[in-house]
Amino acid sequence: MHLVQLSAGHLGALANADVIQPASGMTSLAWLLVALPLLGAAILLFGGWRTNAFGPALATGLSWASFGLGALIFFAMLGRSDAERAQSLHLFSWVPAGSFQVEAGMLVDPLSMAFVLLVTFVGSLILVYSLGYMAHDPEKRRFFAFLNLFVAAMLLLVLADSYLLLYVGWEGVGLASYLLIGFWNHNPTFATAANKAFIANRVGDFGLTVAMMLMFATFGTVSFSGVNAAVGGANAASLTAIGLMLLLAACGKSAQFPLQSWLGDAMAGPTPVSALIHAATMVTAGVYLVVRSHVIFEASPTAQTFVVIVGAITLLFGAIVGCAKDDIKKALAASTMSQIGYMMLAAGLGPVGYAFAIFHLLNHGFFKAGMFLGAGSVMHGMDDQVDMRRFGNLSGAMKVTWVTFGLGWLAILGVPPFSGFWSKDKIIEAAFIGEGWRPWIFGFAALIGAGVTAFYMSRLFFMTFHGKKRWPKDAHPHESPRSMTIPMVVLAAGSAFMGLILGPTGAIQSWLEPVVGVHVEGESPVIAVPVLTTLTLLVVAAGLGLAWMRYWREEVPVVAPVGSLPTRAARQDLFQDAVNEAVLMRPGLHLTRSLVFFDNKGVDGAVGSVAALIGGSSSRLRRVQNGFVRSYALTMLFGVVVILGAVWVVQ
Repeated sequence: MHLVQLSAGHLGALANADVIQPASGMTSLAWLLVALPLLGAAILLFGGWRTNAFGPALATGLSWASFGLGALIFFAMLGRSDAERAQSLHLFSWVPAGSFQVEAGMLVDPLSMAFVLLVTFVGSLILVYSLGYMAHDPEKRRFFAFLNLFVAAMLLLVLADSYLLLYVGWEGVGLASYLLIGFWNHNPTFATAANKAFIANRVGDFGLTVAMMLMFATFGTVSFSGVNAAVGGANAASLTAIGLMLLLAACGKSAQFPLQSWLGDAMAGPTPVSALIHAATMVTAGVYLVVRSHVIFEASPTAQTFVVIVGAITLLFGAIVGCAKDDIKKALAASTMSQIGYMMLAAGLGPVGYAFAIFHLLNHGFFKAGMFLGAGSVMHGMDDQVDMRRFGNLSGAMKVTWVTFGLGWLAILGVPPFSGFWSKDKIIEAAFIGEGWRPWIFGFAALIGAGVTAFYMSRLFFMTFHGKKRWPKDAHPHESPRSMTIPMVVLAAGSAFMGLILGPTGAIQSWLEPVVGVHVEGESPVIAVPVLTTLTLLVVAAGLGLAWMRYWREEVPVVAPVGSLPTRAARQDLFQDAVNEAVLMRPGLHLTRSLVFFDNKGVDGAVGSVAALIGGSSSRLRRVQNGFVRSYALTMLFGVVVILGAVWVVQ
């Protein structure tokens, strides 16, 4: 039954690939979505100190202008039928190289527009927040330029109509994240964190590069429509290889197992950067890539299964790590890793999960951005302190931050009727669909993850806003300015109500149907839905209750206890850096040194020996040309004697 549903979704997607209309009306202006924030970045970077006074406001205004245009395109799309909602905007002929022809264009369809609205709206709110957060930073002009570059690169990534143009946005996002994570690079730790994120992402980028090469070798094209149309005639081995390479790319960009080690250290950047990376850009790119490439994954059950496995491992990995983090931003980073794991799991489940993967991504964009900005507000009021053991009972001093953060907390827990209930719980239900062992393993992984999420997020909330005061004597917590609190209020409203708007109505499923095919509802979970919903809420309540007993009712020590081995392992990110060093870095160093030795002694040695031989021979032959007539006469005589001797021998 499950395989029949996958085939139906696959065929539906192939059919959709043939009905993309040329851009018309507002869609013909889609290039401005990328151009506006990119223009802001160019003005601020090239304008130098002359833009200090108006640069941040200009960057923020251009980001809002991009959102306004995106909203107009969205409403225009609503007025068209499902078959006409996918439109292609041709820009120019990009790579006319023999049989390899790539046209630069944009694909404006329901999937890309969902990301456009998320990136521009949440991103613009983060820029507004940054006006207050970075008000006294002497390099704020450069900071806002990088934020605009980040938004522009992400928009190019999701609007590209080919994997090659997507790759340009993919690399642009990586560059912008490197610049922003290491924005305060005068601190060596921050500079190291930026390098770590950059290198880890290059591993994923290698996967995307190889995938594109395999696509061209297999299909003769790298455009989305061309690849989707040709998948049916490709062999299983090629499709599996392409799918696994795309998954590797997604793991690097979305911090999924085994390329997740960079995400916690990426908190080195200013807090608005953390919000932008985790909520609206970068880490969501991997989920987008998998869903956009769903035709490939549906045609390769092996690659699709690996997507589910990676998602299940990562959602548990991030949840366990989050239980032991005392740094408020690193705890939220572990949460992001886990929630993206839920999305990857859903994306790997096929037609039963695509819509919920994107739905949870949209909800996560609101509640995670709100909580990161809330963490920045706490840091603002606590002299940049990030250790939650030094907080406690901040709810009275920072009421707006407490309420807005609390709404995001309830949303990520999946408490009804908040947004996470309508998306994460649906992913858990989808994970329990199937035959054999799969629904039990993946379903219980998702269910256990929900309980652990409730524990570590409640731990974070209670340690920060409740319990006894543990502030330093010189701390004077206070509420943030309105430029920071207003974006938090808007995001909190989205955390509270967006699930109610899109969940019960089924709007997200019908909206994405032209891209990913009809959402499959025919198969029921192996556990009845009412029972599963009740079980999920009980597991969440258990996690919340355990956190309440340990971090609100009981006194939290200011200095973290040594803890058991599992606790120490979680504090060290389950030794992921040690594993990476042992498995990747050390062997890589030895391999590099061996190649350098071979290059120096082997290749360079051989070339050097040939050069030395020719040079030595030339220097010796050069001595014959001494300019003396007697020497030349003697040489001629010697030659004549040799010739006569040869003639005599032959006769």
